[in-house]
Amino acid sequence: MKDIAKRFEQNPLLSPASLNPSHEYLEIACLLNPGVFRFNGKVWLLVRVAERPKQKPGYISFPVLSAAGMQIIEIPLNDPGLVATDARVITYKGTDYLTTLSHLRLLCSDDGLQFYEPNEYPVLVGEGPLEYFGIEDCRVTELDGTYYLTYTAVSDNGVGVGLRTTRDWKEFQLNGMILPPHNKDCAIFEEKINGKYYALHRPSSVDIGGNYIWIASSPDGLHWGDHQCIIKTRKGYWDSARVGAGAAPVKTAMGWLQIYHGANGRHQYCLGAFLLDLEEPTKVLARTELPVMVPSAPYELTGFFGNVVFTNGHIVDGDRLVIYYGASDEHVCAATFSIQEICSQLKWQHAE
Repeated sequence: MKDIAKRFEQNPLLSPASLNPSHEYLEIACLLNPGVFRFNGKVWLLVRVAERPKQKPGYISFPVLSAAGMQIIEIPLNDPGLVATDARVITYKGTDYLTTLSHLRLLCSDDGLQFYEPNEYPVLVGEGPLEYFGIEDCRVTELDGTYYLTYTAVSDNGVGVGLRTTRDWKEFQLNGMILPPHNKDCAIFEEKINGKYYALHRPSSVDIGGNYIWIASSPDGLHWGDHQCIIKTRKGYWDSARVGAGAAPVKTAMGWLQIYHGANGRHQYCLGAFLLDLEEPTKVLARTELPVMVPSAPYELTGFFGNVVFTNGHIVDGDRLVIYYGASDEHVCAATFSIQEICSQLKWQHAE
C-alpha cells in the first residue's frame, strides 16, 4: 500500500549503536519513538532508550528498578512458569514483566537531521514504585514557556500516565501519575481552548470497550475530567485492533489535526489522521479512511518488533510537518508530510 510520507534518505537517523548504554552490564536493545520540541534554536528529541542485560544462551534476563536500585532477573527458557512468546513482555509465574527497562535521553540538532547527546542535560529515569518498570513514549507540549512531559509510567501496579514539567530541561517538577492504569498515549494540546487545557489519552479495556482514543479537559493541566471517547477502532480497517494519539494536535484553519497510530490484528502499526473542531475539540469532524504512512522500508518491516511505524513527536514549519517516528521498535527515523495533503485525505463521511 503506497503512502504519502516522504522518508528521509538518511534513515535510520538513530539506532541502538548510536548511543552508549547507561551501565556497562547493559546493552541498548532499542531506540524508540521520541518526543520532539524546539528549544534554544535547536530541534530536540527525547528518545526512549530500552536496555537489557546481554543475553546468555538458554536464559532470558531483564532489569527492573526497586527501592534498592536496579536488579537483574534471570530465568531459564525451559522454566515451566515462563511464557516468552512476545519480544516486549513476558509472564513468569503469573506476573508480567517487560523484557527491557526504558529511560528517556535528550538529543539535539542544528538541522533536524544530525543529532548528538549534550552532556549538561540529565537522563530521565523511572522514579518511585509506579515507575519501577521504566518510563516510555514521552509526548512534549510547550505552553507559556513550560514544557509538559506526558509519558507512560510502568510498574507491576499497571501502566498509567506520568507528568513532569520543566522550563529549562535541567530542573524538573515531578507531578506523579495524572491518569491511572490502564492508560497511555497522552498528548496535551499546545494551547488552551476557552480557558481549559485539553489532552488526548487512551484508556484500555479487555472486556467491554477497547483501545480507543479519549479526550479530557483540565483547569490546571494536572487534574483531568470530562472524559469523552472520540475515536474507536474500525472492523476490517487498518486500525481495527487499537488506536492511540501521537503528539499534540496541529492547529489548522480547518480544525485540530491529529496524527494517530492504529494497529490491526496482525500487529501492523500504521499512521492516520483525524480532525477536531477548533472551539469544541470533543467533536470529530473527519478521519482518514486509509493510513497516511504504512511500514514499507526495510528498517520498518524488520527489527525488535517489526512492521511498525509509531510517532509521538513532530515539528511544524508552515505546511511542512516533520514526523520523527520509531521504526520496528528499534530505530528512530523521520519523514515529511504536507499538512494540506494530509487534510485532503480526510473523509468527512467517516467522522465519528
